[in-house]
Amino acid sequence: MEKKKNKANWVRSPQLRSLNSTINSPPSGSSAKERVHSVDPYGFERSKDFDYESYEELMSEYLAVLTRRSISETGVPNEHRGLTWMAASGAQEHLEKNPGYYHSLLDTTKQQHDPKLVDSIRTDLNRTFPDNVQFRKTSNPCLQKTLYNVLLAYGHHNPAVGYCQ
Repeated sequence: MEKKKNKANWVRSPQLRSLNSTINSPPSGSSAKERVHSVDPYGFERSKDFDYESYEELMSEYLAVLTRRSISETGVPNEHRGLTWMAASGAQEHLEKNPGYYHSLLDTTKQQHDPKLVDSIRTDLNRTFPDNVQFRKTSNPCLQKTLYNVLLAYGHHNPAVGYCQ
């Protein structure tokens, strides 16, 4: 929230208005050389009061927007999807804050699995993704066990919801 306020203030800042009026105003009696006080390392002309820090912040945020837009239009490359979804969903942060939590939900030495929960999951398992070869019992590796573990862990994590098809 603080960052958004700062960004909003910067957008309305006198420096930006001054820069916009300098860029968009027709030439006055002074020449361009008189209005421009310095040239940056890349050859761009900048006034003395140009706020490089705000400009860098704006550009880094803009580049992030362009990257997100590009990814949303073309999709996340397959090799990055797992990590991207872990980060975007907050799962990576949850995983780091609660190491071993998932495995503790599956550990039968700590708790007995609810027979109704297990039965409901097993009933639906063969009907889940019937057209996906990776979920068939004959595939190697078969993802049914992984799916079973995820559904069982979630059922224990959120008993109010449990498992439902």
